[in-house]
Amino acid sequence: MLVRATSISRHGKAAALAGAGLVAAGLAMQADPLFGATTEAVKISEAWVPPAQQAGGDLPLLMTIKNEADIADTLLRVRCPVANFAEKHIVDRGEGAPAMRAVPAIPIAANSTIVLKPDGYHVMLLQTRQTLTEGETFTCTVVFQRAGTIETEVHVSRSPS
Repeated sequence: MLVRATSISRHGKAAALAGAGLVAAGLAMQADPLFGATTEAVKISEAWVPPAQQAGGDLPLLMTIKNEADIADTLLRVRCPVANFAEKHIVDRGEGAPAMRAVPAIPIAANSTIVLKPDGYHVMLLQTRQTLTEGETFTCTVVFQRAGTIETEVHVSRSPS
């Protein structure tokens, strides 16, 4: 029984030291201006989806992303309450007809603007949970590697606002 208690104690010490290291690393990342979670350098505008007359379908989420930082960023994830999933896509124009292909991330070059559109990089909202009527709005969470999390209002429209 004593051996077991010593074993737990050693693991407890290792866990405590590992936890302290993670806290220190987290504090260091917050202090690093390149890692920061600020959103001043990345701005999202003209976020929209087309109307959907029934739930369960897939819709493109289109938007303009402006990166005013001197360093590139990456769109990692999108979460929207109107869909079960969101995937990042690019249209591949290799051999044959253009095809949509899922990508792990969307690069955003330094000091640049990228327009997410159906024939290039875009986000697909998969398995919509509800109908979407023109004029409605909802909020999506967009997560970037460097800029962190940005909440953006999405308009339901037949074209960009």
